Amino acid sequence: MHPDGAYAWFRLAIAILLSTLGGVGMWSVVVVLPAVQAEFGVDRAGASLPYTLAMIGFAVGNLVVGRWVDRAGIILPVIGSALSLSAGYALAAVAPSLLVFALIQGALIGFGTAATFGPLLADVSHWFQRRRGIAIACAASGNYIAGALWPTFIKWGLAAGDWRSTYLAIAVILLVTMVPLTLLLRTRRHAGPLVRPGEAGPSGGGHGPRDLGLSPAALQGLLVLAGLACCIAMSMPQVHIVAYCVDLGYGVAPGAEMLALMMMGGIVSRLVSGVIADRFGGLVALLVGSVGQGLALALYIPFDGLTSLYVVSLVFGLSQGGIVPSYAVIVREYLPAQEAGQRIGFVIMATIFGMAIGGWMSGFIYDLTGSYTAAFLNGAAWNLVNAAVVLSLLLRDRRTRRVAMG
Repeated sequence: MHPDGAYAWFRLAIAILLSTLGGVGMWSVVVVLPAVQAEFGVDRAGASLPYTLAMIGFAVGNLVVGRWVDRAGIILPVIGSALSLSAGYALAAVAPSLLVFALIQGALIGFGTAATFGPLLADVSHWFQRRRGIAIACAASGNYIAGALWPTFIKWGLAAGDWRSTYLAIAVILLVTMVPLTLLLRTRRHAGPLVRPGEAGPSGGGHGPRDLGLSPAALQGLLVLAGLACCIAMSMPQVHIVAYCVDLGYGVAPGAEMLALMMMGGIVSRLVSGVIADRFGGLVALLVGSVGQGLALALYIPFDGLTSLYVVSLVFGLSQGGIVPSYAVIVREYLPAQEAGQRIGFVIMATIFGMAIGGWMSGFIYDLTGSYTAAFLNGAAWNLVNAAVVLSLLLRDRRTRRVAMG
């Protein structure tokens, strides 16, 4: 088998399906939150605890499961993910209290979802060479597709029954679909990927096909800083757009529609960023997304009319969607291939924590100032940090390549 061949694309199709199925863990608790809050009789802050723990589980899982993928390949981790998710939804459906429900969301559902994002991107990256960027982008889009499909199913389940029966249905669906799909990824030993876990990368060395003149630890640290900064910026519209629309007097519905518009734009952005990465490299793709996201954040400040907010939200979605997958491409370009799972997982963990910190930070700034203007400016400032880190790496890449060429 060859990289970028027919079997590689077959595996990518399976990866997209697995990402779409496993991605339910990112969205289900958001949709059932009002019903859970009403049943357990808690305030909105208390009802938000399950989402917070799910995101923590998702963040930690990307790193832990990524290390597992590096050692054992993708099969066992994704089967483990399917079992964890199925058990999590089944147990959550009979949870006697909000605390138990929240702990299950973090330990089983959030953690289980992780295998279908960062670790799956790492596995896909081993099967592609020329088209690695678009392949990673397609696999990452499964998470957004999940955000478009699963909420509709869950709303239907809530209308037909209640959140507990809906969670039980999800448990069954995940078990009967994810395990068979994962088994389709089994390969004979001689028909493995371009780079198997534990083997050297295509360059034959420890730093992948390109060298920035940085140690792997230093580059990893810079990517973590960039990931944290870009997602602190990214969280401002994604977390607060609905509240922002309410403050402006437009109501909840337009804000929800703008959020959906961001997600649809994000799918397009991920695919376009993959094409850019294949042509110009992951750093260029990341810088394009970062600059676009920064401009969109700045546009939110002067343009607060209803129509203009829809337009700016679309621009934001078309800019930010490709940012996170670009980190996976960069890791594969500059860091050891045999460590791709844990290194991609580490950067993605930083981006998730960035979303969590940024969402809180924007709310804190709003409480201090009474408006979102300063919060948008804060997001733009963090975006500048991201762009500065990426630009410095890109310039270093250009210098080292010129030196290498003599």
